[in-house]
Amino acid sequence: MDHIRHAFNRFAQHYDRQREYIIPELRQFYGTAVWAAESEKAEPEILDIGAGTGLFSMFLLEKFQGAHLTLIDIAENMLEMARQRFDGREHTEYIVRDYSTGELGGPFDIVCLALSIHHLEPADKRQLFRRVYDALRTGGIFVNADQADGETLYFQKRYLEYWNDFLKTGPMNAEQHEEILKRRDSLDKNEKLSDQLAWLKEAGFSDVDVVYRNRTFMVTVARKGGAL
Repeated sequence: MDHIRHAFNRFAQHYDRQREYIIPELRQFYGTAVWAAESEKAEPEILDIGAGTGLFSMFLLEKFQGAHLTLIDIAENMLEMARQRFDGREHTEYIVRDYSTGELGGPFDIVCLALSIHHLEPADKRQLFRRVYDALRTGGIFVNADQADGETLYFQKRYLEYWNDFLKTGPMNAEQHEEILKRRDSLDKNEKLSDQLAWLKEAGFSDVDVVYRNRTFMVTVARKGGAL
């Protein structure tokens, strides 16, 4: 994971500014993820894994203003951006840690991930889903806003073409565009959506569904048992 830490430390300052030009339908993508993060508590305990600059947490706080936040990320420079974003906010903890192997803590009411787990190997993703299940309270919600491969080579190719065309519509220059493509090719390890759903069910989640998909980009939600 050191290569991932170094990569994200290097472009932490520019991460948020580039999001809207890298992720199609960014606001709908995050908006659906926030909708999926449900809790009966007005001030839930929320774990943001691979929290980066705290962008997903920022959107969640619009819904749960008094939430107790724990942000975990392997890149200290990315978390420093989150510290600046939430400067002075109470009930906010920052942990520099490799979440793929490190302790997650808990129990939490909501565990969320945004654009992070696709950097892990398949076995590590599968194991992480089990560890997230264990970190949640009964009735807790796991939201994963991330990337997924098409189910066949045909769709994988078409999704990649769609994404490349979208990148070309933004304001990034040729050098920045090339940097995004290199980062995607060297760091991304997408899995089929069907595999990810199967791993969530295997981990023990009783309610599993897809609440958003735009080709490569998707939001899944999984609930840990308990009464409705």
